[in-house]
Amino acid sequence: MRVEILTVGDELLLGSVVNSNAARLGRWLTEAGCQVTRATVVGDDVTAISAALREALRRADAVVITGGLGPTADDRTREALAAVAGVPLARDAGAEKELRAWYERHHQDVPGFALRQADLPAGAAPLPNPVGSAPGIRLLVDGVRVYALPGVPAEADAMFTAHVLPELRAGNPPAVRTLRTALLPEPLVAARLAPLEAEVPIGYLPQAGEVHVRLTAPSEERLLAVEARARELLGDVVYGTDADSLDVVVHRLLAARGATVATAESLTGGLTAGTLTDMPGASSTFRGAVVAYATELKAELLGVDRTLLDQSGAVHPEVARQMAVGVRDRLGTTYGIATTGVAGPDPQDGQPVGTVYIAVAGPAGTRVAAPRTGTDRATIRRVTVVAALDLLRRVLLDLPSEEGEETW
Repeated sequence: MRVEILTVGDELLLGSVVNSNAARLGRWLTEAGCQVTRATVVGDDVTAISAALREALRRADAVVITGGLGPTADDRTREALAAVAGVPLARDAGAEKELRAWYERHHQDVPGFALRQADLPAGAAPLPNPVGSAPGIRLLVDGVRVYALPGVPAEADAMFTAHVLPELRAGNPPAVRTLRTALLPEPLVAARLAPLEAEVPIGYLPQAGEVHVRLTAPSEERLLAVEARARELLGDVVYGTDADSLDVVVHRLLAARGATVATAESLTGGLTAGTLTDMPGASSTFRGAVVAYATELKAELLGVDRTLLDQSGAVHPEVARQMAVGVRDRLGTTYGIATTGVAGPDPQDGQPVGTVYIAVAGPAGTRVAAPRTGTDRATIRRVTVVAALDLLRRVLLDLPSEEGEETW
């Protein structure tokens, strides 16, 4: 089934709000066996919404719209739907009843303008909204199923999963697996997987420091064989599958060993610690952090040799090593992670932007690496976090060193 997604809202066009609805719905539809052929964004304009919908109706078997169903004057999706279907808007008694009940549950009087949410294109069926006030809309237009959902992500998700997805789900959805890789650039990931590309569809989703590889196969049995072959081709750059983020994988490895970790950070300014505390229950393996951004604090708080700092500056592999050892000793953890480098925009201590050293200190010694990070400040910092956590993963699994890594 070919499905198009139409997201409505000036805030999406202006960049004030990230269009997360299209990403989530697209992923869920694909996993359900539908073919998502296009995602379009339009503003809060009846003419623009109508034109985009008419185009989608000529191409797709179903259209899913999010946004423009609220009570204010700039919510125009209902009008556009009615115009394209060639029918008037009419007050739906059932939708109005549910709307009044929603306000009653929230101990509020119904504002007069809010009742326009119950005005649906004639012949449309309302979709219950378990989270908010605005009902969704189900309507058949020129033989194509059209679903209109609120733009609020929690409302769109609840309505989509309860009512839309079951109707669109294909009879035999494909089996899908995502392999997560760290620090191998997308072209090299694709080069390693080239032998598989002729056999199954492969999607590459690059992020800062990572590439997520989406494998699709006609059955779970076939997927297991494809995944095994992909892992063989990629090697130990694969750190997890599906929803397993790098911090979750690291926490899992630490917990299995009864181990703890702390971070000493310079250029990342606490981002590594922040990532390690994203997961609920992280306190069982993460002890704390020292953000020694100023050079002198590396000596005062972490015990880095002052002569080394005076002679070589803060961006040096031995500085990273001593930071990792220092935070491990001072916070009493099994492992210490350190990051130091130049995020930019200007060089530091004679080192160019993008120069980074990371270190992991543990019971068996300390490993130091100099990852390739990028050229802009945000990317350098994010890739550094990925590199630091991946180095810890390699230490915990006793995996071999990457290029640019030293053992002390």
